[in-house]
Amino acid sequence: MQAERTAAIPDLGPGALWPQLLACERHALARGALQPIETEQNRLERDGVTWLLRRVSSLARKAKDRECGHAQRNARPPNPFLPPEPDLTIGAVGPRHLCIFNKFNVIEHHILLVTREFEHQECLLTPADLATLAYCLREREGLGFYNGGRVAGASQPHKHLQWIPLPLDDTRPAVPIAPLLDARDAPGRIGQCPSLPIPHAFVRLESAALDAPEALYRYYAGLLQTLGFEALNLGGEIRQSAPYNLLLTRDWMLAVPRTREHHAGISVNALGFAGSLFVMQPEQLDQIAAAGPLALLQAVTA
Repeated sequence: MQAERTAAIPDLGPGALWPQLLACERHALARGALQPIETEQNRLERDGVTWLLRRVSSLARKAKDRECGHAQRNARPPNPFLPPEPDLTIGAVGPRHLCIFNKFNVIEHHILLVTREFEHQECLLTPADLATLAYCLREREGLGFYNGGRVAGASQPHKHLQWIPLPLDDTRPAVPIAPLLDARDAPGRIGQCPSLPIPHAFVRLESAALDAPEALYRYYAGLLQTLGFEALNLGGEIRQSAPYNLLLTRDWMLAVPRTREHHAGISVNALGFAGSLFVMQPEQLDQIAAAGPLALLQAVTA
């Protein structure tokens, strides 16, 4: 049965992602497989950035239900990616990755790019991993991102990259944090953004980078090297030496090292470094407004 299900998954070639995504999305919503989480969106003008603050009203209930279910089973939680739900599966991107929906999506059209076989989320990315993000970015303007480990916001140990369409909001810029990404280095040269007051490494992409996974991989490896990361061989798995977030658009790549997953009860994943933050309680919106979003990002990277 597993072989039949895998064989039925369509290959996503040039021009196929967006129409296939929309068709599968309608089907998944009709079947109840895709369960969007309602949010209340707020904007906060601070430090030259229009920050997007989403209060996720049902996230606490989802987490509680999941924990209760795990306790009742009294067993290791199942891997939702092996195999993924057929109704959430969009197609195959190359021989090693499947494109599926984020079942509990906060942002519309949010997709995951998961490895067909189990690889740990703390394994370093490969050229094939980056090629899947490059495919999505060639197909449609978007933001690719990776939460390197639980401390960086990863919710599953199975390797999964993520992509969402841009803009993140109906205002510009498409990525809210863009005004702070003011690095003056030439394309292809790794540096830092003077206006972004957190540990990071940044590179503007050369024009043909999305067509060359090996070039993207060199940028990625260079960013991590700049941050002082090392490759660790753990039982044959090549893993990262510390948690980090990676963000990738058609124009740039940003890597941010992480020291903690949350601060003052507010969790931060890669989207926080794009200028989009998620909270569960109304008072957390007040916390962010009082201290400033950059203070939160500094707290989880210091």
